[in-house]
Formats: sequence, structure tokens, C-alpha cells
Amino acid sequence: MKSKKLEHTEESTLKEFHDIRIRFNETDALGIVWHGYYLHYFEDGREAFGREHGISYLDAKAQGYVTPIIKSSCEHKLPLRYGEIATVETTFINTPAAKIIFKYKIMNAKGDTVCTGETIQVFVDDNNDLSLTLPPFFKTWKNKNGLI
Repeated sequence: MKSKKLEHTEESTLKEFHDIRIRFNETDALGIVWHGYYLHYFEDGREAFGREHGISYLDAKAQGYVTPIIKSSCEHKLPLRYGEIATVETTFINTPAAKIIFKYKIMNAKGDTVCTGETIQVFVDDNNDLSLTLPPFFKTWKNKNGLI
């Protein structure tokens, strides 16, 4: 018997675009952004998404939850350099599971895709217990945005 795994294939129309300027300290000896900073850029995108769509870290915390990342992936395609402006596109991926999935695309000023990635977060309550069902506030948020 196969186990049934909940898939996350439904890309929603909930997106946020956030511009970032590449700082000198984010570059390496080759003059390009060090690979680890792309996860920081994903976080910048998540925070901008949360502020815009009413689902920020602080919103979750106010409801008694934190949302730690349990998985992240990043695929590098082109370099970014000091002084460049890049745009982080953050897209909410709808899933019936009790988790938050975001996909990211970072583009340079020409619109070329520099990097893509994904993060998966879960809900942990104030007792440090993993939530196996949608927390009420998140279910309300999904309903409000036509995702249920």
C-alpha cells in the first residue's frame, strides 16, 4: 500500500515583488553575491509578502504560533554584483497541509532570472507542539484569499 502524501502543486495568484540593492558586504572575492545571501533575499521576499498580505511572522506570533523553515532549496542561474538592483518575486503555493510554501524568483534589472528557490514552513504553537492541522488564523486567512 502506498502512503498518501499531500502534494503542493497549486501556484496561487498571491505574489509580492520586492526590490533589493546588492550591498558590498554581500559579495565575495570574485565580486559576485555569495551564494548564502540568496536565502536572505528569500526572507526579504517572505517578509514583504507577509506585510502586504496580512500573514507576517508577527501576525502568526500574535496568534500563538511560530513558523520555522523545515526545508529550503536554491538554484543559481546568473550572478548578481555589488550595486545592482534585483527583484524578488515571492509566490504563495497553496496546499491542504498545515504548512506554508513559497516559491521565489530573483531577477536582475534586465529581467533575467538569476535564482529560483522554495521554502517550506510549519506551524509550531507556544507549547512547541507541531500543528498537524491548519491553525484557525491561517484557515481564516486562506478563506479570505479564496484558497480553500
